[in-house]
Amino acid sequence: MTTTASHHLSPAFPGRAPWGTANKLRAWQQGALERYVQEQPRDFLAVATPGAGKTTFALTLASWLLHHHVVQQITVVAPTEHLKKQWSDAAARVGIKLDPDYSAGPLSKEYHGVAVTYAGVGVRPMLHRNRCEQRKTLVILDEIHHAGDSKSWGEACLEAFDPATRRLALTGTPFRSDTNPIPFVSYEEGNDGIRRSSADYTYGYGNALADGVVRPVIFMSYSGNMRWRTKAGDEIAARLGEPMTKDAISQAWRTALDPRGDWMPNVLRAADQRLTEVRKAIPDAGALVIASDQDSARAYAKLIREITGSKATVVLSDDTGASKRIDEFAEGDDRWMVAVRMVSEGVDVPRLAVGVYATTISTPLFFAQAVGRFVRSRRRGETASVFLPTIPMLLGFANEMEVERDHVLDKPKKDGEEEDPYAESEQEMDEANKQEDEDTGDDMLPFEALESDAVFDRVMYNGAEFGMQAHPGSEEEQDYLGIPGLLEPDQVQMLLQKRQARQIAHSRQKPAEQADLLEMPAERRPVVSHKELLELRKSLNTMVGAYVHQSGKPHGVIHTELRRVCGGPPSAEATAGQLRERIKKVQEWATRMK
Repeated sequence: MTTTASHHLSPAFPGRAPWGTANKLRAWQQGALERYVQEQPRDFLAVATPGAGKTTFALTLASWLLHHHVVQQITVVAPTEHLKKQWSDAAARVGIKLDPDYSAGPLSKEYHGVAVTYAGVGVRPMLHRNRCEQRKTLVILDEIHHAGDSKSWGEACLEAFDPATRRLALTGTPFRSDTNPIPFVSYEEGNDGIRRSSADYTYGYGNALADGVVRPVIFMSYSGNMRWRTKAGDEIAARLGEPMTKDAISQAWRTALDPRGDWMPNVLRAADQRLTEVRKAIPDAGALVIASDQDSARAYAKLIREITGSKATVVLSDDTGASKRIDEFAEGDDRWMVAVRMVSEGVDVPRLAVGVYATTISTPLFFAQAVGRFVRSRRRGETASVFLPTIPMLLGFANEMEVERDHVLDKPKKDGEEEDPYAESEQEMDEANKQEDEDTGDDMLPFEALESDAVFDRVMYNGAEFGMQAHPGSEEEQDYLGIPGLLEPDQVQMLLQKRQARQIAHSRQKPAEQADLLEMPAERRPVVSHKELLELRKSLNTMVGAYVHQSGKPHGVIHTELRRVCGGPPSAEATAGQLRERIKKVQEWATRMK
């Protein structure tokens, strides 16, 4: 199979490390190729985690189909202008020539096909339909979920590529928040009556991590005190990570990301220290800040220059030189790049090893794409580090890195309420693209971030949480920032456990009056929203109520006993961790009485 699939590849292939190319196919690429060749389907959906090498698989398959005269030409559809150029470059290394500048008319005979964008197909679907009708065509739909970005794009893809001989759909994140069907994707109804996308071959992050294809990701979470003025003129103060309403979380988050406060400079300084440690083992390692808007991106770049003494590469999506700057950064060894969304998906800079998530976009799709920029492994033992604010939703995404999701067509409902975890995602994405501080009324003031500080909060790795809170620049923070950049996954886990044990031991030696931060391990400080905290209190009261009937003891006696055994304040003031401990304890008591 290997010889028939790739015996005629260009000697220059793979050329260089980007795009996951290698002298021989990875096991998943070989497996997917064998399944395709055996089944010969017209439509094939390959879901593979970012950094796994989807492009290498697709181009090897394209080469095989051309060689065996199954198809005569290729059309690659990519999400952005930059990506279609990357496809063209990658294809050239396999001996396939794609025209990334094609707009209309006959294609020069020197080319095997074209690379276009979904937006380009949306403008001229009949042009691409005619090309498919004239010659047997393989259409490669990169990050196929983008075909559902708008109804018109989906319809244009259906119209343009309906006559195609073969269609290969690729994605690293097949889930969407809406119910727009994705063209050329099969949906199967489950036992619950809900239709979900069905992939022909799936290679998830968990499998890729076990195979050493992607890097393990260490998430560094930072809390801190925030103070802001609302549009109604009220001044509010809160601490990241403490239970808040959805609106308060959003406003505290925006306050943290304000470049004029202390949170961003402290987090950027910590991320730069982490980068210095990583570069001891990976000399060309780079770092990326993903910003919400252009003004913030420029302000972050200024902060980086003040902190490091070196200039950061700034990439703005509407800048004509953006693609060139990304390429130059990818090929060089500069430390920092700052981008507005543009590098969130598909753009390939394999040396990126440290990231700062400095955007308020809170969709699981965007988060997965953003983290995907840092996971591509070039050699065994490399780790990735992503810095983020202590926001319940983000920490939830970080702890679910290995969860494989499909696109859900039917939204499950309960008691007339939306239960879909991606509800409102598209609305959030739209809001993220709008001017944040525009006035909504004559008597309304613009939102104003007043001040912020930063506190190291926790480290998340492989679904577990480590560390106690620490001040920026402290020995405790340095313990985690100084984790070696070259480690096996099990070594990361073991080292984090050791660092936490040392931190706890050091804390116990200090006098109680010196403790100005919450000295409790992260696993006992779960980050929850105000709504989730109310649910925990309700759950505890329900468990206590059930135990009242079982034991014959009054409610107050049971609550007092729980406080005595587990410690902490009354339920109304208890943290989420304390409430969960009490729920677990009362469950133990109930089990013993049975």
